[in-house]
Amino acid sequence: MSEELMNTKEVAHYLGIHEKQVYGLIKEKRIPSTRVTGKWVFPKKLIDEWIESHVQEGFVQARKKGKRIEGALLAAGSNDPVLDILQTHIRKAYPEFYIFSANTGSTEGLKALDKGYTDIAWSHLFDPETGEYNLPFLPSFLPNIKPVVVNLFHRELGFVMAPDNPLGLKKFEDLTRKGTRFINRQQGAGTRVLLDYHLQKLGIPTDRIAGYDKEVFTHFEVGLSILSREADVGIATNAISKLLGLSFVPITRESFDMILDKSVFFEKGIQALIEILNSAEFRDKIAGLGSYDFNNSGKILYSKN
Repeated sequence: MSEELMNTKEVAHYLGIHEKQVYGLIKEKRIPSTRVTGKWVFPKKLIDEWIESHVQEGFVQARKKGKRIEGALLAAGSNDPVLDILQTHIRKAYPEFYIFSANTGSTEGLKALDKGYTDIAWSHLFDPETGEYNLPFLPSFLPNIKPVVVNLFHRELGFVMAPDNPLGLKKFEDLTRKGTRFINRQQGAGTRVLLDYHLQKLGIPTDRIAGYDKEVFTHFEVGLSILSREADVGIATNAISKLLGLSFVPITRESFDMILDKSVFFEKGIQALIEILNSAEFRDKIAGLGSYDFNNSGKILYSKN
């Protein structure tokens, strides 16, 4: 059959079960399928999504019981286009490993890690008092674990606007211009923390910014809000501006780190992630995005004894 559709025999082989079990799943309406000219067919894309959803469901139930599943890792926190590409490369090189990632924002990712709800937290929280990222927040957010902080990359964060920046927006003060519509990140996101720090430093009340209360959860959503003309400006990575053809004005260069408990660091899935992150194939794939610095990639920035 076509690569997009599988018959009963093919899906049984794909799932590693007997053909009779496939018919049982069909009868119980537990597997995505359709009937064409009297025969059952299975869209491969839906089967893949069905497999992943069931693996994830089992993973979550196990987590609730305080158990972990071999080969499955749960991540939460910030987001970046590089993470999506990284996970694709991991699945290709190590199909036995799964990483399920939730875009909760850096703060919530760290909280989830401390409560044992996740194995990995992606974070880029800026501390204005020290000028450091993530490390100053460990005592307050992670009192119940022995954290290890691993740098993944450094990236550029800045204002993203429509192509050619028609409104000439260049600084935080410009967000208060009449008629300028801002798109914000959710409370607790590292980008939101950075924004609020600069607004407080400059004495800019948030109610002077139209759209301050309009929140999205990812950098892509910020970029798409600009592209669809729902907003005039937001804060996102340089990679988003390049992917979507938007204008970009840099604000800062920030450290994007992976934080996890010491007991998890030596698991095969984590080591596979670091291996792929430093592979030539992966680096070549994202070279076109630019503005990423991998000089300290995989370096342990902190490890609690």
